[in-house]
Amino acid sequence: MERKKIWLASPTMHEWEQKYVQEAFDTNWIAPVGPHVNAFEQEVAAYTGAKYTAALSAGTAAIHLAVKLLGVGRGDVVLCSDLTFSASCNPIRYEGGTPVFIDAEPDTWNMSPQALRRALKAYPQAKAVVCVHLYGTPAKLDEIMAVCGEAGVPVIEDAAESLSATYKGKQTGTFGAFGIFSFNGNKIITTSGGGMLVSDDRDAIDKARFLATQARDPARHYQHSEIGYNYRMSNVDAGIGRGQLKSLDLHRRQKQEIYHTYRQAFADIPEIAMNPMNPEGEANNWLSCMTIAPGCGVGPEAVMDALAAENIESRPIWKPMHMQPVFAGCDFFAHTESGSVSEDIFTRGLCLPSDIKNTKDDMDLIIGIIRKVFGK
Repeated sequence: MERKKIWLASPTMHEWEQKYVQEAFDTNWIAPVGPHVNAFEQEVAAYTGAKYTAALSAGTAAIHLAVKLLGVGRGDVVLCSDLTFSASCNPIRYEGGTPVFIDAEPDTWNMSPQALRRALKAYPQAKAVVCVHLYGTPAKLDEIMAVCGEAGVPVIEDAAESLSATYKGKQTGTFGAFGIFSFNGNKIITTSGGGMLVSDDRDAIDKARFLATQARDPARHYQHSEIGYNYRMSNVDAGIGRGQLKSLDLHRRQKQEIYHTYRQAFADIPEIAMNPMNPEGEANNWLSCMTIAPGCGVGPEAVMDALAAENIESRPIWKPMHMQPVFAGCDFFAHTESGSVSEDIFTRGLCLPSDIKNTKDDMDLIIGIIRKVFGK
């Protein structure tokens, strides 16, 4: 008999989601927009402290609209975190822009402020900076915002993975000109698919909603003066999101417990290091990750293979964007002259099972397998 599947991160539903979805069916509000969409936007604004929000079909759509609203066009340079998923930078290409990648720094695995400073000196005409809060850990926002402020370049915070994480008590996603959240199925809360664009600029969010609903002009007939997109969230998905939002703080605490369980379990294995935390913030620990010391005879593949043999899902660290074939030729600024931090983390790291439904027995099994790989 095959052992039950232990997932990296899967949706966890509670009681409220079905109630809101049933309400959408009972009132026949199935299509995009509707009362749940409006309420979800207001509730995310209240939770995060963002002034204005637009519920969209994906976090990628939110990044795309942020890039577009900042006026990025053909040939314009946008600086972007290197250690991330491709959705952080693909929208730059949608608008014909040129991504330039900024290395991670070792303290939080996020965008290196010193590499960013060098990049902005080389590209003073840059139109925007996309800063990612990797795996739910806040970046060094004071330094990054200061560097960008000096250069007069707006920041898009890709907080797709960091909803509920804070930096100095303030929610990630609310520091830049725009912030984005993702509600993909594996995120800390989900709408099955979906995202949110947030900003303190009301006109910008109004324009985002306009563009997200096919840019239909306010005329009785169907008239379009701009190219629009079918990016609005559905009322059904928003109902799921409203229910999930009620459990967000619980999910964060459970994710944090998973991280600390791993950290304690591997404390006696010097070859293992858990992904670092920012002491000036509180991570949501969306995914717990580890790196393996070089030269110890064990690599990430050995750990992932041992877990997979027991039907347990794990994942490599994101492959840095400057190493991706689709972005070959794009400029890259390393953290230091000694080499790329992003490449090193990718080479030595992996994401551990971080599903909040994991039982103590599940965690004991995972930990036991990994310890065995290291001869413990």
